Amino acid sequence: MGSTQRSTLGLVDHGGSTSTSHEKASSYIDNMPVYVKELIAGGAAGAFAKTAVAPLERIKILLQTRTNGFQSLGVHQSLKKLLKHEGVKGFYKGNGASVIRIVPYAALHYMTYEQYRSWILNHYPILGSGTHIDLLAGAASGGTAVLCTYPLDLARTRLAYQVVDTRGSLEYGSKGFQSQTAYKGIKDVLFSVYKEGGARGLYRGVGPTLIGILPYAGLKFYIYEELKGHVPQDYENSITMRLSCGALAGLFGQTFTYPLDVVRRQMQVGNRSKTTQGGDPGFKNTLEGLTTIVRKQGWRQLFAGLSINYIKIVPSVAIGFTAYDTMKFWLRVPPRQKSQPTSSA
Repeated sequence: MGSTQRSTLGLVDHGGSTSTSHEKASSYIDNMPVYVKELIAGGAAGAFAKTAVAPLERIKILLQTRTNGFQSLGVHQSLKKLLKHEGVKGFYKGNGASVIRIVPYAALHYMTYEQYRSWILNHYPILGSGTHIDLLAGAASGGTAVLCTYPLDLARTRLAYQVVDTRGSLEYGSKGFQSQTAYKGIKDVLFSVYKEGGARGLYRGVGPTLIGILPYAGLKFYIYEELKGHVPQDYENSITMRLSCGALAGLFGQTFTYPLDVVRRQMQVGNRSKTTQGGDPGFKNTLEGLTTIVRKQGWRQLFAGLSINYIKIVPSVAIGFTAYDTMKFWLRVPPRQKSQPTSSA
């Protein structure tokens, strides 16, 4: 009888301690600032989405930078060739740098978007509260996130640009540079680039990146909110509807700004893409890059890899939105307050 009582008490105590720890964790989450929750949710969503589409992202970069042997191949053939030369790991080369970059990028992008939007609505009521506010806030948040994470994007591009055969040979986007030493990882890229060009080298190509991300990020949020505004009230909370609106917003935004992304990639791999393929690391600005690519490589090169972007952006947006919503639910992030026009009384 005594042992049964002790056993029962033990079970009660154990249940009580579990309940207490759960309450502590719940209290900790509830006391966490909303912007911290948004940072965590956005970062996790970005990591999941980026890893899911990593193989297509690698192929897109190889096509954009006219890597030797990949210029005339389609998506399927490129994936087969990459698998043959580097194995499954080749699909994810540069993904470590990509995820390390996307976590702070997505976290900052979501969080600063909310902060900029709130700031504009509170300090500039004369602008109203339409979707044009999303255009401004989205552009500003995109620029902020890029400036904070650009060196990691540069490292990701350099790693994805080199193709190392399993037999040990090394190929870059242009002939004549096969004697270059392969980068060993993110730190190696950052150290080498800094050694060659200092802090300025780490931001090579940031000009076209900003010129591209400002309209893209702004359009993405603007189109997304505009489309949601036309969704019947009964379907406003539908995950499928949100994913559809987000995918369309991403597709339109990418199409309008994609040529700037191509210029950015060619500038990032600049000193390794001279010459026989028409690459020119000497682009002084975005406009010169655009005109040079059109003159030497043809206007179609400005849209090289765009079809892959279309293929990857839908699952990327779907996974990103789903993961973000799930993380917000787990972290109990309150829904964004509806902006209301205010007057400076």
